[in-house]
Amino acid sequence: MKQTESAKLRAGIELFVVSALVLFLELACIRWFPAHVIFLTFFTNMVLLASFLGMSVGCLMAGRKEDLIVWTAPLLAASMLAAHFVEEWRYTYAAFVNVGHQRSPQMVFFGTEYSAADPGQFVIPIEVVGAFFFLVIALAMLGPGQELGRALKRVPGRVQAYTINIGASIAGILLFATCSFLQLPPLYWFVLVIAGVAFCLRANANTHALGKTALSVAGSAGVLYCAFLTSGIPRPTSPNVTEHYWSPYYRVDFLRGNINVNLIGHQFFVPREKSGDESAAYAYSVPYLLRRDSGGAPFKDVLIIGAGSGNDVSRALQWGAEHVDAVEIDPRIYRIGKERHPDRPYDDPRVTVHLDDGRQFLRTATRQYDLIVFALVDSLVLHSGYSNIRLESYLFTAESMADVRARLKPGGDFVMYNYFRQGWIVDRLFQSVTTVFHEQPLVLPLPYVERVTPDFSGGFTILIAGNTGAIRSAFGRSPRYWMRAREAPTQASPNGFSIANANEQNYVGLGLATVEPAVPQRIATDTWPFLYLRSPMIPTMNVRSALMMALLALGLIWAGGGHSSIAGGQGGFSWRLFFLGAGFMLIECKAVVQMALLFGGTWMVNTIVFLAVLVMILASNLYVLYARPRLLTPYYVFLIVSLALNAVVPLGAFWGASPPLQLAGPCLLVFAPVLFAGVIFAVTFGQSRQPDRDFGANIAGAMLGGLSEYSSMLIGFKYLSLVAVAYYLASAIFGWGQPEPSFAERRETNAVEVREALVES
Repeated sequence: MKQTESAKLRAGIELFVVSALVLFLELACIRWFPAHVIFLTFFTNMVLLASFLGMSVGCLMAGRKEDLIVWTAPLLAASMLAAHFVEEWRYTYAAFVNVGHQRSPQMVFFGTEYSAADPGQFVIPIEVVGAFFFLVIALAMLGPGQELGRALKRVPGRVQAYTINIGASIAGILLFATCSFLQLPPLYWFVLVIAGVAFCLRANANTHALGKTALSVAGSAGVLYCAFLTSGIPRPTSPNVTEHYWSPYYRVDFLRGNINVNLIGHQFFVPREKSGDESAAYAYSVPYLLRRDSGGAPFKDVLIIGAGSGNDVSRALQWGAEHVDAVEIDPRIYRIGKERHPDRPYDDPRVTVHLDDGRQFLRTATRQYDLIVFALVDSLVLHSGYSNIRLESYLFTAESMADVRARLKPGGDFVMYNYFRQGWIVDRLFQSVTTVFHEQPLVLPLPYVERVTPDFSGGFTILIAGNTGAIRSAFGRSPRYWMRAREAPTQASPNGFSIANANEQNYVGLGLATVEPAVPQRIATDTWPFLYLRSPMIPTMNVRSALMMALLALGLIWAGGGHSSIAGGQGGFSWRLFFLGAGFMLIECKAVVQMALLFGGTWMVNTIVFLAVLVMILASNLYVLYARPRLLTPYYVFLIVSLALNAVVPLGAFWGASPPLQLAGPCLLVFAPVLFAGVIFAVTFGQSRQPDRDFGANIAGAMLGGLSEYSSMLIGFKYLSLVAVAYYLASAIFGWGQPEPSFAERRETNAVEVREALVES
């Protein structure tokens, strides 16, 4: 009896460790691979779905004798080496990789504005590159998935096993959150991963063969070497050595004033006395110059969203701002600016720094401003691996523009500028500002063009709204505003409206441009926050990517033995658990997106949301263990009603309410479906006679849910819960009429299977 209890304890510990390993490795891959393969930067859910696929097939293969965990480190090392190869050669072959017809894209991806030089030149579709990494990452996750399936089967009681799995997942998230908080580089992440793999190898008596041990050791060394290359380990000081940092959002590379994030040029230091040839160097001073030379009063209170390394903050101080609120979401980029910017703008006592989400700050701020600047706001990364929105997506919605207007003083100005890449993006912003401010903003392209057409793809664009009457009148008297080329604008610069006979060799000219409407055009809203998507659609590139991932998934599941279950062998494939997984993935995605809208898109908010989801699942498991429900119909009703309410009740309905209701209302609305779905899953999984394969079916369903998230680009996030309703109805149909054994019967069945598993081990 003592030996049996000891074996049960060991089984519980093994399940906890492997569950934490699976979650931690998944998060590590989601952060690491897009930081080395530029084309995955905006396809993060491809890495997430690859992890789900590997886990699913691994669980389906839990009954096989071969130990796939032996191959985890070698496969992971091979995929990481491939990523490093792609990174090193990206400029050489970039012109040969087609990222969704870049000249006229359906969706804009910053950093991938490459096109084949010759229309007849051979190009590789981006989905082929993505499919390769999707496959190799999935293969690397097979071993941990197999160990997870085996560990689930060894623990008495399915609900107890799932509870341990959820508790370990919480531990995995907290561990990775600690790494993010400390800004630890990947070497530390993958040391923990290798330690977890070593634990699984040590626990498996069949892996002691010398050849297998050597293979695992070599693979582990390869993983750690790949992680080391960009881990920012201290090295001899040299002005030509790139410094590598890892913020909670990006891989940040810094070299001589240039900041790259995830391999994309992001920011560079522009001191006050330097003009340079970049349009942005002049744009920093344009709002202040136009204000001065059109007779307006200087800006005293300034808000800068996307303060970054400090260029905009420096200009605000230079032009006499008395107070500057600088909002930046990334702590590492801010730290680089504070320590390295030549003007030292963040050391000025007039500056208050806020490490926060820009939209959240706008909604909660109480100060009014003379000038609000959206300063080159382009995050170059997705908000999370669960959705296709970016960190800044909610900053460019019509509701956000209304927040901006509410924060402006009478007579204040709102300015945003960037390389917007496409004319239809400029038009979308133009229409949004016009709708909210009830007047058309000024549009100033650099270099100047008379008309911004929908397919306009060149240059830098400045939009100014608010108190623009004097500036518009000044342009009416003088169609060009001239700045001396290669000369930093200062308070001593001449009035650009009064310069006559200027030539474009010695001057930079500004002028008002008209914006040609894009048809059809839909402005971005909190319901449909897709600034960079041409119109409501699922881009053909995403459709092709989804099809390739689906085909690879079916092939891997078939090769892993899933075909026998689907065909009815080995107990049959649990379509009920499959659709439960699909529905829950969409619930989780919607929760992450909605909480980002309510409380900001910072990494800390995301972490708290993921933890809250897991805690709700844990609570539902404990409820099932205590109440032992048998009839699931009431929980399906509550679930579908709560999902329908999510589609009907706007989260904005809680804004302006009392603080307790403003917090409790949205959380109740968002997390109630998680609780009811958790009860349904716990009861269903508690009836399982093949927990490894049923858990694999559930994870495979989560893949379907992840692919279904693409529908949000067509219908918006508000109605994504209705897609989840369809999946839960399908799960109810497949579970209809199935016998529901009593709780005692299920415990007895589980106990028999556990004894058999213990004898086998």
